[in-house]
Amino acid sequence: MSTPDPAPALSPAADTDAANAALTPPAAEPSVNLQIHLRKIPLLAELTDDEMARVKADLRIRHYAKREVVLQKGGAGDSLLFLLQGQLQVIDITEDGRAIGLRMLAPGDFFGEIAVINDSIRSASVVALTPVLVALLPRATALHLFSHSPSVANQMLRFLANKVQRDSEFRALLSIHNTAKRIYSFLELLKEKKEDDQEVVENLPTHQDIANMINTSRETVTRTLLTLVQQGIIKKGTHKLIIINPEALQKLAQS
Repeated sequence: MSTPDPAPALSPAADTDAANAALTPPAAEPSVNLQIHLRKIPLLAELTDDEMARVKADLRIRHYAKREVVLQKGGAGDSLLFLLQGQLQVIDITEDGRAIGLRMLAPGDFFGEIAVINDSIRSASVVALTPVLVALLPRATALHLFSHSPSVANQMLRFLANKVQRDSEFRALLSIHNTAKRIYSFLELLKEKKEDDQEVVENLPTHQDIANMINTSRETVTRTLLTLVQQGIIKKGTHKLIIINPEALQKLAQS
């Protein structure tokens, strides 16, 4: 990912009528479409009607432009956030001003949960890679769900367990000295198996984003991916990579 512009990009966007309109139907029942939309978010999918009504009443919808900062490291953990549209990246800014990518967020994902649970400051920043719509749920409402909704509590526990495991795998990846092997392992970490058993990397980050995440250069990422394409191991799709030969990629990552 290209390092975000320093000062100007770090101002969160304000609430906009357009953002609210995108989630509100033009006709009579203005709450129905919003409820359907929210039930597509895994964390909220199994809420009771009363719980969903409280969530809808407390939610604030915001629009952010590409490269704007949605969450600022060091900010107050006053809300749990949900990505409704677009793509975000969690980053950390080093002391010398470099952006280190930590993970990508896709529609349906939530973030900012640690600061909400601990009542602490944000430990990382979140930057919009595309124009995005984000829903903010106040901390008090989020904590009520965590303690009173079994479905939310269960999903949160699973999410935190997976996050710990993924962070551990990512730290192990960064310790790999061979750059090409680091890229192979990164693809292994990102790939998902679809219903047709095809393995893909969805919402593929840019080569610069990948380079920032795994501490290498964009040119190295481009060259390594091109080699994998030429070897028939991967194929490029629209914003995704298709793993044609999963065994070969796994062998490269483990060699």
